[in-house]
Amino acid sequence: MQTPKPALETVNLLAPDEITRERARGAIEQSRRWVVKVGSSLVTNEGRGLDERAIGEWCRQMASLTQPLPGSGQVSLEIIMVSSGAVAEGMKRLGWSTRPSAINELQAAAAVGQMGLAQIYESKLKENGLGSAQVLLTHADLADRERYLNAKSTLLTLLKHGVLPVINENDTVVNDEIKFGDNDTLASLVANLVEADALIILTDQAGLYDSDPRSSPEAKFIRCALAGDPLLESMAGGAGSSLGKGGMITKVLAAKRAASSGASTVIAWGREPDALIRLARGESLGTLLWASTPKLQAKKQWMADHLQLKGALLVDAGAASKLKLGGSSLLPIGLVGVQGDFSRGEVVAIKDPEGQELARGLSNYASAEARLLCKKPSSDFESILGYTAEDEIVHRDNMVLMR
Repeated sequence: MQTPKPALETVNLLAPDEITRERARGAIEQSRRWVVKVGSSLVTNEGRGLDERAIGEWCRQMASLTQPLPGSGQVSLEIIMVSSGAVAEGMKRLGWSTRPSAINELQAAAAVGQMGLAQIYESKLKENGLGSAQVLLTHADLADRERYLNAKSTLLTLLKHGVLPVINENDTVVNDEIKFGDNDTLASLVANLVEADALIILTDQAGLYDSDPRSSPEAKFIRCALAGDPLLESMAGGAGSSLGKGGMITKVLAAKRAASSGASTVIAWGREPDALIRLARGESLGTLLWASTPKLQAKKQWMADHLQLKGALLVDAGAASKLKLGGSSLLPIGLVGVQGDFSRGEVVAIKDPEGQELARGLSNYASAEARLLCKKPSSDFESILGYTAEDEIVHRDNMVLMR
């Protein structure tokens, strides 16, 4: 693979404040827990088969970064890896030249390819003195509160025992209702799950440009920006390779999601020599998308990380205004409609009069009950339902603002 063409001009989208720039540069160097994601085209050398040399290089770097600090007994970094490549490797082993669209064929390719993927990571990590573990996840694992906590506990226990988890989506059983969609999204959710300090996305591009460098010779390289800046999403259009499902837009959105738990993101070329080690030393590589937002509480982070919701509560302008200010519960008097079918205690969206999601939370009432309570005072609950569970439809302690 050729080295990505360097940009003739770079852009810093952060405000020109030296303190802000210094804090952004230190976001990665000072971090202590990373999630490292590597894409299909890198792992499989553009579909030619698992790239043993490249995988060995990443494993060597990760092993070096997880060595105990001299005299402290603590490791320099804790690392969790999210690796694509199972479907692409399965395609190669099955002799398929084009990525299939049928779900059963994708699952078959993933089942075949996952064998090779797990074997090569185990082998290369072992060569460098690290134990490894394979962890396969679906969105259902993270949407259920108990399974979410179990997954978090398992990953943190593996790190505690010096084992490097290698995570992939469980493509052999996944369907549209429980899929993450791409491993950039999965990596950002894992970063939130384990409260990582940084998300490192290794890709086949040098980083993020203000336009597609493959078709625009005047494309400017984005050196540093604020994660979640709406301008980034307009710059990052376009699909990924024929092997993977993501493109630069999925990486920008992953950085936005990771930032909600305080993790900054670097998007960098995966074949840059010693890229991980150099990033840990504070060197400026790729595009840094800085997280300036404080971390959400664990329960609120779990609610924010839901990719699929079973319903929505529609509120009037007055309720929307109060919710935006924060600190208010959603009372039934401000509820004007209910979408979908959900049970008590499930995570639902809360939408303003324009249909935009402004919050999400745990509903104290099932959808059928909530419909009966629209625009009613709490004092009427017992006469309408025969009981009163809570005075609020969603309590502020069980709600997270989304914008």
